[in-house]
Amino acid sequence: MIKIIASDMDGTLLNDQMVISEKNADAIKQAQALGVHFIVSTGRGYTEVKPLITAAGFNSPMITFNGAEVLNEDGETLNTTPISDEVAQTLVRLFKREGFYFEMTTSNGVYSDNRASRIQNVARLISDTNPDTPFKMAVSLAAARLELMNINYVDDYQTVIDDPKIDIFKLIVFSMDGQEKLTPLKAKIEVEDSLVVTSSAPTNLEINNINAQKGIALQAFAKGLNIPMSDVMAIGDNLNDVSMLKVAGVSYAMENGHDEVKRIANHSAKTNSEDGVGLAILEQLAEK
Repeated sequence: MIKIIASDMDGTLLNDQMVISEKNADAIKQAQALGVHFIVSTGRGYTEVKPLITAAGFNSPMITFNGAEVLNEDGETLNTTPISDEVAQTLVRLFKREGFYFEMTTSNGVYSDNRASRIQNVARLISDTNPDTPFKMAVSLAAARLELMNINYVDDYQTVIDDPKIDIFKLIVFSMDGQEKLTPLKAKIEVEDSLVVTSSAPTNLEINNINAQKGIALQAFAKGLNIPMSDVMAIGDNLNDVSMLKVAGVSYAMENGHDEVKRIANHSAKTNSEDGVGLAILEQLAEK
């Protein structure tokens, strides 16, 4: 039987209402009752994750910011892998020069320089990961979500970079034109070999320290528990999940997931609106 379950959130554990369904939560709690370790593995930060799992009635350790931070069940930081200030400064200059809206996720929450752009891009993420959700509804969900998060608005990102108390974990850049505009930008970012570029939706790029990846963090988590990767299950839907799907012995791609994710995974799960995570967990718990 599997001994660790790692699940992505957006487009995976969260349904089209951006909450964890009762069926998903019940399956997770059933696994935990059997001694299986459940860990959230997400591009989100702690303040975006904790209210959702609390509302669902369970607790778990977390891999956040795509692996840039790992926290225990009490929310205590176990490990961080930030982007250097110098590299962050280079990225900020590049994005501004190219005319892209972007955000910083840090040890002090998310930073944005434009509230309207943030709502629009969060709404697009919700819409992209939940194709059945109308964009107008996604905007409403995005606006409500912002009220629950630690969002900081600044006029100049340099003030964040210059603050010695703040670690920069991830930069995320957006384009409503999708990969047509983002692919050339990705090539420019990847000139810097200390970075890894992934994506959680067709309209964004997520940039981390090359050692901040879900797969690397999941391997370290399993090693700390002395559990072989063959006994680890991972489930996700998008490109920032690829590294953990590759290292897990049991890997599930969501039916609503990216085609590359489906090629890599060795199992398929129902969509995030059909309790795909919960059904996949129950399927594995039934394996002897």
